[in-house]
Amino acid sequence: MHTTAAVGKSIQRKEAWDKVTGIAKYTDDCIVPGILYAKLVTSPFAHAQIKSIDISEAVKASGVQAVITGSSFPILCGVELEDRPPLATEKIRYFGEPVALIVANSEREAMHAAKLVKVEYEPLQVVNSPRDAIKAGAPIIHENLYQYKRVAIEASPEPNTNIAQRIKIRKGDMAKGWAESEVIIEAGYTLPKSDHIAMETRNARAEIHADGQVVISSSTQAPYSVKKMISKYFGIEEGKVTVKTPLVGGGFGGKAPVQLEMLAYMASKSVDGRIVKVANTREEDIVTSPCRLGLEAKIKLGASKNGLLKAAEMIYIVDTGAYTDIGPRLAKAIAVDCTGPYNIENVWCDSLCVYTNHPYSTSFRGFGHAAYTFCIERSLEKLAHKLAMDPLELRIKNAIAPQMTTPTQVKTTLSNIGNLTACLQKLKESINWNEGARIDLGNNKIRAKGISCFWKTSDSPTDAVSGVFLTFNTDGSININSGVVECGPGMKTTLAQILAEKMKMDISRIHVKLEVDTQISPEHWKTVASMTTFMAGRATLRAAEDLIRQLKGLAAVAMRCPPEDLAVAEEKVFLKQDPGIYIAFKDLIHGYKYPNGNAIEGQTLGRGSFIMSHITQLDKETGRGKPGPAWAVGAQAVEVEFDTKEFTYRLLKAATVIDAGRVLNPKTARGLVTGGMCMGLGLGSRESFSYDAQGKVLTTSLRTYKVMHIGEEPKYIIDFIETPQIDSPYGARGIAEHGIIGIPAALANALSLAAQVDLDQLPLTPEYIWKTKTGGIV
Repeated sequence: MHTTAAVGKSIQRKEAWDKVTGIAKYTDDCIVPGILYAKLVTSPFAHAQIKSIDISEAVKASGVQAVITGSSFPILCGVELEDRPPLATEKIRYFGEPVALIVANSEREAMHAAKLVKVEYEPLQVVNSPRDAIKAGAPIIHENLYQYKRVAIEASPEPNTNIAQRIKIRKGDMAKGWAESEVIIEAGYTLPKSDHIAMETRNARAEIHADGQVVISSSTQAPYSVKKMISKYFGIEEGKVTVKTPLVGGGFGGKAPVQLEMLAYMASKSVDGRIVKVANTREEDIVTSPCRLGLEAKIKLGASKNGLLKAAEMIYIVDTGAYTDIGPRLAKAIAVDCTGPYNIENVWCDSLCVYTNHPYSTSFRGFGHAAYTFCIERSLEKLAHKLAMDPLELRIKNAIAPQMTTPTQVKTTLSNIGNLTACLQKLKESINWNEGARIDLGNNKIRAKGISCFWKTSDSPTDAVSGVFLTFNTDGSININSGVVECGPGMKTTLAQILAEKMKMDISRIHVKLEVDTQISPEHWKTVASMTTFMAGRATLRAAEDLIRQLKGLAAVAMRCPPEDLAVAEEKVFLKQDPGIYIAFKDLIHGYKYPNGNAIEGQTLGRGSFIMSHITQLDKETGRGKPGPAWAVGAQAVEVEFDTKEFTYRLLKAATVIDAGRVLNPKTARGLVTGGMCMGLGLGSRESFSYDAQGKVLTTSLRTYKVMHIGEEPKYIIDFIETPQIDSPYGARGIAEHGIIGIPAALANALSLAAQVDLDQLPLTPEYIWKTKTGGIV
């Protein structure tokens, strides 16, 4: 009877028309009469003692309603470790750190008053790189590190150091691995911090009602985290905090932290609960709010002469910046997948999360995987060169496969690991690898190709939850309400597809609530980690099963048959043996009414909840444990045209093949992967923070922080392998982040081959290539 199918089709997004016509409203689009504006006073130093703060002139300035300093709200907050004050009190730890907050009648007046705040600083010695942070005698950024409250069980700061976390991976027998290694390579890598550069800068509003109810409106990927942290740190009953999030104009992980929401609450509190807005300028969004991690690494690989990997020793040093935020979990994510998607029986890895005097780090698309993947994939390229072996064949030979184990000793299956070899074989065809990886075109031009592989699991908390509510309209159509934030990947549409497929009905009859309101939307942990399809999708399926059970139960009474004789499709409950005998949804969903007027039951309300199972903490000494439910694997390539005289290059092609399990929405999937690849090329070719000797960020605007532009992009080639993940909705794997992960490494491998020099740091600018190739000699 069912003829419609929602899964596997390119379905138009539910919010598409609102976005393309400009009707869509984001947090900052809301105009509220009488709203006040808050602006930050930030530090011009990266490391300094605060000697005094004079707000006397600012308080008297025109339109000013309040001036707030850290002493007004002496709290420490944090996701893993409570080490960050919302406003700095005794000490400054990064350039751009908020010191005071001005609340005024207009943004102009607030900005004027911010300049009148006089802060006396005593500059301190700066820690300007992660490697400097762990040197003996390095300045200690957090003197009271041992006193901070640990929020997460994994948090294990090392007192009297700048080390906030150390994750160990110890697998196999290293002595045996090195004894079996006939070829060994060693190398070091440096990757800078960079920014999310979401089109919509971070912003939030707060209002405190007369009855104590707190309403926060925020551009956030984690409204429930905002709710919990506002409740926790300001002593408010959680039920009195409501967080509202409409569409989000890009997040990429940068809108998962809780920062401006706390400042907005503090501002509202200071003016008797009036509604106050805090909105970053682009400059503030880059340097004051959290950014992407930096990384330094050392890799040592051993292999047999025929190319089988035997041993790996790795040290990853994550630059978390001035505060931890999610940094310890980033170090963990790097550790658990440290080898890349390769089978290595003997692994030794230390992944450190260290403090520096840089803007603090948070999650960024790929959650640390693009950074460490650069290191491991460059190392594989060096190994292939030393072995005189085709780099693609080396990867096929060592590709992770079923019946092997991950670095944390999880046994792999076809379901949880997919098929990397198939990805590599398809990539080989799509980029025409057989024509040669390096071709001299003459006239100082070289065409070169580089490849890389990637994998990623979620590293989500073991108790991360997701819920979905379903209600019917009187015409039989269904409303879906979830805590998933629509930040770009089209997740609300994906959930509608999953529901339509399960209910065997047209997706146009599924209506989604785009805004998240924590008072009425069921909780979804965070819209991060490429886990929404898996978690919220499972919750949606459970909610649909709840609906179907209720519909069959009521229809069975009305049709005088057992529920097992009934089926559901096309908005009907019908007899399996005779589909012509049925009752329409619209005649059941508000109870069933008999011909004589009697009615039974009531509204049909569906609910579904999901929490991941069998996810464990890691053993502190060995790293053994299960960090996530499954991995998505893939292979990528970049082709460039390099000028050997000018050291410039053009991006010709970029290719990605991902084992997606099952592609639910082909056009959306291709769009997601393409966007990720573009971001990866930006990170690889130009995006980075730079600092002066005092730790001041020099790349504070889009004039100095460069991103990819239209016309600079290559031809994108995207393909999929489909090896279903058994426990995921319709076999789908999360792929929203994965387009970015291997692209910087593939670009570096292509340019290293073209220039005939090892390029082991990012970004890969012509100046860097020239200096590496020539030593900087003209």
